[in-house]
Amino acid sequence: MEYNLIMRSEMDTIEFAQNLESEKFPNMIICLDGELGSGKTIFTKAFANAMGVQETVTSPTFNIIKEYDGELPLYHMDVYRLDGDASSVDIESYFKKGGVVIIEWANTIKDILPKDRLDIKIRIAGENSRKFIVKPHGREYEELCEAVL
Repeated sequence: MEYNLIMRSEMDTIEFAQNLESEKFPNMIICLDGELGSGKTIFTKAFANAMGVQETVTSPTFNIIKEYDGELPLYHMDVYRLDGDASSVDIESYFKKGGVVIIEWANTIKDILPKDRLDIKIRIAGENSRKFIVKPHGREYEELCEAVL
């Protein structure tokens, strides 16, 4: 099953992220893909804010991974600079730390992603609109989508 959503504004993206956050669970994996400026970091900031993260969330482009404290730990990753080689960073260990993992440019590390996860592709559909293609992998993520979408 795949869900196609149109976000007509940044506020739509924020509300979508908040709705997903309301159904979060330990070891949740969200994989974001989309071109520069599509809204990956906006989504992550909104999700983090809804989790109660007090720090300013920024894209971890040069750090690869940023960790935040909220209702659950939030592990925000930007794997673009890894060029598909994640061997220098122990990304897989974060998948079982009991927090929420949000990965920007996740398609570049497909080989190490867990089987169960939520894939979100973001496409620019206009100056302010975005198309979100949401694909759950695994029962828990299918139930999440049924509850939120």
